[in-house]
Parts: sequence; C-alpha cells; structure tokens
Amino acid sequence: MKNSIYFPKLETVRIAANNLKKEILKTPLQYHVNLSAALNARVSLKREDLQPVRSYKIRGAYNKMISLSPEELSRGVVCASAGNHAQGVALACKKMKTRGTIFMPLTIPEQKLEQVKMFGEDYIDVILFGDTFDEAKEAALVFSKKQDAVFIHPFDDPAVIEGQATIALEILEQAQEPIDYIFVPIGGGGLAAGISAVFKMLSPETRIIGVEPDGAASMLKAIESGRPVRLDVISRFVDGAAVQQVGNYTFEICRNTLHDIVTVVEGKVCEEILLLYNKDAIVVEPAGALSVAALKSYNKEELTAKNIVCIVSGSNNDITRMEEIKEKALLYKQLKHYFLLKFPQRPGALRHFVMEVLGPDDDITYFEYTKKNSKEKGMAVVGIVVKQYKDFEPLLSKMKQHDFYVNYLNDKPLLMNLLV
Repeated sequence: MKNSIYFPKLETVRIAANNLKKEILKTPLQYHVNLSAALNARVSLKREDLQPVRSYKIRGAYNKMISLSPEELSRGVVCASAGNHAQGVALACKKMKTRGTIFMPLTIPEQKLEQVKMFGEDYIDVILFGDTFDEAKEAALVFSKKQDAVFIHPFDDPAVIEGQATIALEILEQAQEPIDYIFVPIGGGGLAAGISAVFKMLSPETRIIGVEPDGAASMLKAIESGRPVRLDVISRFVDGAAVQQVGNYTFEICRNTLHDIVTVVEGKVCEEILLLYNKDAIVVEPAGALSVAALKSYNKEELTAKNIVCIVSGSNNDITRMEEIKEKALLYKQLKHYFLLKFPQRPGALRHFVMEVLGPDDDITYFEYTKKNSKEKGMAVVGIVVKQYKDFEPLLSKMKQHDFYVNYLNDKPLLMNLLV
C-alpha cells in the first residue's frame, strides 16, 4: 500500500481536460427514451463508446503520456491491457511519435488486437502473454524494468485517474439539471475513482453506484476486506472489467466516494448488449453494458423521478462473440434449455418427439445423437428454445410422459460445458 493517500485535485483535472480537448471527442450525454419510460425517470447515457478508440481509455492514457518528460518518452513506454487501454496507448504513441510495447493476454478478442495494431501502426509492438490481464501486467512490469521504459498503468496512476475524471467535468457541464444517480463500471477502478472524486467535489449530493461483473468483483471484495485483495479466480467474459486486483490509489478513492457497489451476472450483461443493439443501434462490449444492466436491476422505487446517468464505457466487441452472447442471454432469461434425452433406436422416433412433445412455439437449436445398433435406446443432448418461460414446464412434463427425459443440464454447468 502506498504511504500517502492520493485524491485528485479539481485544478489538475481541469488541466487534464484542457490538455485533452484537441485529442479526444467530447462525447454526448444522450437522453434515452426507452430506459426513461421504463423507470419513470430521466436516464441519459454518457457515450464514451464514441471516442476515436471506442472507449474512455484514451483519456487516461494520453494524459499520462503528455505528463512525461522528453527524456522519459525517448526511453519508450510499456503497458498491459485487456484491449481498450492498449488502444489508447497505441494512438498516443503514434500521435507523440513514441515507441510503445503493449502486453495483452493470449485470450484477447481478435478484434481488439487488430484495433491496437491499427491505432499504433509502426510505433508499437504487441506481445501476447498469459491468460488474464494481471498475468500480462506482471510480464509488462518485468519488461519495463529491464528496458528502463516508462510503465503506463491502465488505472492505478494519478495522471490516468485525472484523465478519466475529465468525463465527470463534461457530464456536469452537459446535464440540464442536478444528477441524482450515476452508474459507473469498475475494472481496476480508474474510471470510478476519477468520476466519483469530481462529483464529490462538485456535486456531493449525487449517488455514485459502482458496477462490477459478478465473476470479477474485485472492488467489492477490496472494500469488504479493507484493502485491495487478489481474487484467485475470475471470469474473463467481461474482459474490459476482468481485473483480479484493483489499484491502491483507486481503492482509497472509491472506498470514500462510492455510495454503493452492485454486481451483474454475465447473462444480464448479454441481454443488455442485445437490447442496446436491437432497439437503439448502439454497439457495446460487455463492460460497456455493465452500467445499463445494473440500472435495470437496481431498486426501481429509489430511481423513480430521478435524473440518472449511465457511463457506456466502450464498444470494442468482437463480432465472433455474438453467438456466445446470444446463448448466455437466452440461458439467463430461461428461454433456452438443454436436456439429456433417450431416443428409441427406431425409424420415426424423432418425428414422434417433434409431434408429441414439442409445443407449437418450441424450437430445437441443438441436437447431438449417435445411433448404436446394439442398444434399445440411444442418448442425445438436445437444446430447445421456448418462446416464454411458462412453456418450460409443459415441455418437461411431456418429455417425462413419453419417456424421453433423462436429465436437465442447465443447472449442471460443468456437465453442460462438457457435453455441449
């Protein structure tokens, strides 16, 4: 833990905003009709997904790099990132004509990797290392020390936090009335620390709600423990917020400024990704959907008639992930169900199942079966989508009635992952 407690100064955040104004987009604070009507409130989205690198990370990365001396820049910079910070550093390297080495996890979506290379061009080298951001970060720190290059931390650095804090200045300038609630996604905590610090100084009545993925709730764990702690296992699905341990600076700020921290399950995040795309033509990555997903899960009575802002943090979503996103959303809404079934090994068995067991709106989306002539019945793994959850019980009842049913797989994730 660092010896002294750091808290951003309003003056330094305003200097950061002035330094960044030619390099970033002042993103819109966009009123959202559907969310406002659903909650009987005024809901606006701060569209950081519209930045040149399609996330807010350019603010912190650029602000840190312009704070470096010419001698420091001449030694080059190093960073580690799950994608968005890397793009910010890459673009800053190109603009400032500085050499950069970027460490990213081997699991990084291809889309984010290609974007980093596009923004940095010949000024950067990308090294893939480890399965998580934290493993990539450790390798980057070793490399930085060995090469005597400056490490650009993705969240736990005053200049980075102050860069992210410029979002809060924009929101307060753009808001038509006082803001009652603001929902902020949390990975390592740089965004939440910066925004909550400014609001504490300029709008202390605003309630700041931090939002983490259920599978990587490192800030919640830190606040519960009274210090940053390393999570042994995290889910990497919400890759932009999948951090095993939050920063020391960010923890100290967030523990004193956040009013609440909520977690969101992956299926709910996926549902919001699809809704934002289908209803609003807004493309977001999983971390970018966190704030809206949390908003819908929050106490509706508390939010009624309030002025609310959700930070949409990024849109770097790989199109190849969409099938997985749709699958997780259907499972979350309890519309897709997997079964282990037994089929008589005779002609017409599948037809009998379709005609006598499936409801008029049920749809088979997955079917794996191998005929074994030496057995009376053969096992099959079957995935079925129902139109409404109330259609599930009649489907299950008919499966049992016609002697097809063996087991239900949705509540057995390890077995389902093995079979599907």
